[in-house]
Amino acid sequence: MFKVGFGYDSHRFSENRKLFLGGVEIESNFGLAGHSDADVLLHALMDALLGAIGSCDIGSHFPDDDPKYKDISSLELLAEVKAEVAAKRFIISNCDLVVVAEKPKLKPYRSQIVNSIAEHLVLKNNDINFKATTNEKMGFVGRKEGMAAYAVVSVVEQKLWRFFKNLKGEGSIK
Repeated sequence: MFKVGFGYDSHRFSENRKLFLGGVEIESNFGLAGHSDADVLLHALMDALLGAIGSCDIGSHFPDDDPKYKDISSLELLAEVKAEVAAKRFIISNCDLVVVAEKPKLKPYRSQIVNSIAEHLVLKNNDINFKATTNEKMGFVGRKEGMAAYAVVSVVEQKLWRFFKNLKGEGSIK
């Protein structure tokens, strides 16, 4: 069985915080406000993964009123979500990710973000697509009050993945 999940997250900017996207520290004069490290991209990705396997959302798994998650790295949370995907007997096939922000410019970080996510999900870099765009100066993003992220993922049942792997003699469906 193939399944698809969709995720969205947004955070407002905050001074005196580091900015993390996809587990990569981005050079910036501001970060994002949040209970954890507020990595808006990984939060959208985790919501998409949890949605694909029918397991609620990150707020249900990692409540923002639990002190255990205060300032935690979203990479640690992603590891838990990845483990849940595996426990439900699914394999992550691919991720399509978008960050919407007027600033900072993210193009210089694209490879690092893709590498980080691929490494932590144990995927090939070409299974991760990352895009950054602006909101053309509209809304809270356009007013430079914060940023948003969207994620779409596909997962495949392990038994189906093995079937295709045996059929094609490799790990990916072509």
